[in-house]
Amino acid sequence: MMEPLKMAKQMIEFNKATFDNTFNAMVLIQEQTEKAVNTFLEQAAWLPEEGKKLLNEWVANYKKGREEFKKNVDESYKKVEAYFSEAGKNE
Repeated sequence: MMEPLKMAKQMIEFNKATFDNTFNAMVLIQEQTEKAVNTFLEQAAWLPEEGKKLLNEWVANYKKGREEFKKNVDESYKKVEAYFSEAGKNE
């Protein structure tokens, strides 16, 4: 029974690594987009300050949501890893 448990752990590790790599790529893209938006906002004299403030708040909220999502996913992976570690001890 130890072999299926080992395979499950490896699958979880692979999925976490895949998630982390994809998430990090997404963060890089979002950071580049944020830089582009900031450049646009600096050059958009026609856009009222209220609009600029709204866009900056939107970016801040998006970052906060992204960080919360990552935190929740990391906690979930820890729970799954702990479950399989405990199951391995009972074998």
